[in-house]
Amino acid sequence: MAVQPPATVTPAVPLPAPPEGAGKTRVALLLPLSGPNAALGSAMLDAAQMALFDVADNTLELMPHDTQGTAQGAAAAAQAALGDGAKLIIGPLLAAEVEAVKPVAQGANVPVLAFSTSTQLAGGGTYLMGFLPQQEITRVIAYAHAKGANNFSVLAPRTPYGEVAVSALRGAVTAQNATLVHIDFYDPGAADLTPAVKSFAAQAQNTDAVLLPEGGARLKMLAPLLPYNGIDPAKVHFLGTGLWDEPGLGSEPSLDGGWYAAPPPANRADFEKRFGDLYHHPPPRLATLAYDATALAAVLAHGQNGPDFSAGALTNPSGFAGVDGIFRLHADGLIERGLAVLEVEHDGSKVIDPAPQTFQAVTQ
Repeated sequence: MAVQPPATVTPAVPLPAPPEGAGKTRVALLLPLSGPNAALGSAMLDAAQMALFDVADNTLELMPHDTQGTAQGAAAAAQAALGDGAKLIIGPLLAAEVEAVKPVAQGANVPVLAFSTSTQLAGGGTYLMGFLPQQEITRVIAYAHAKGANNFSVLAPRTPYGEVAVSALRGAVTAQNATLVHIDFYDPGAADLTPAVKSFAAQAQNTDAVLLPEGGARLKMLAPLLPYNGIDPAKVHFLGTGLWDEPGLGSEPSLDGGWYAAPPPANRADFEKRFGDLYHHPPPRLATLAYDATALAAVLAHGQNGPDFSAGALTNPSGFAGVDGIFRLHADGLIERGLAVLEVEHDGSKVIDPAPQTFQAVTQ
């Protein structure tokens, strides 16, 4: 069966006014509005309210609940939301919170759109909206291989994220019939990464591309040690994950020219401008997840036969188009995104391989 173009999360024409006396469709939004992640939770709530204004009509009621950033708080928030009649739960943010919310929601047969990337929590009515490193790595490895890279190595932090990245690289290299030359880990708490990089470089001399699943200040500390120890970025492609999707990366010369896969940036640029105009500060990277999840809820709440948050509606194979590009949810609870490949430049990043516009392009 041919895949149809994605349903648009943000419709081009205003939605019709609901009939008088129509009931409210209640959707819960579970976020850490207090505790260590309160600033992030507040910004994600702001983004969700933007989506509510942009897409929803007045039949959709968004009910924010504070998880306090804890599993116990998240479970209590979910119970309160269900008691208030929520038909869909958006959030929570952290893996421990999602783990606590999942059985509560399952017991009420209410689906969850969580922001976690912990794939073991997906399924059973819980869908992950987060950015999955497995897909980012698969995309950038396929692109690098198409551009001539055949021998791959990885230097990863010894963390759950690093382990996921290495596992994803193994699968991606196998899928391309390429060669995995060397795998190495470093202590993420080490003050000096020089010994780890020196050891890695000695084993990875025949590498065409090196995956560095790291971000922020640690990435900028790690990257210049590679050319210092003989891994020349003029000859070896430096590859990243979505952790590279941040401003200012090109200020580190060794990362200039590096490749990574991420959602297409064009739509997000407009979102970031509008968010900044409204709230007078830039949005955190995860704010778009709250926007797209809320917009998706608004679209499904306005179905032809009334609100429809069923598994069939959520896993529409045509997918949806959001701020972070096209996406679709699968029955196993995992999200599939249409990703672009970007190249790091001194003053930003540029798209060098565009994201698909429909999932028909992905499956052909």
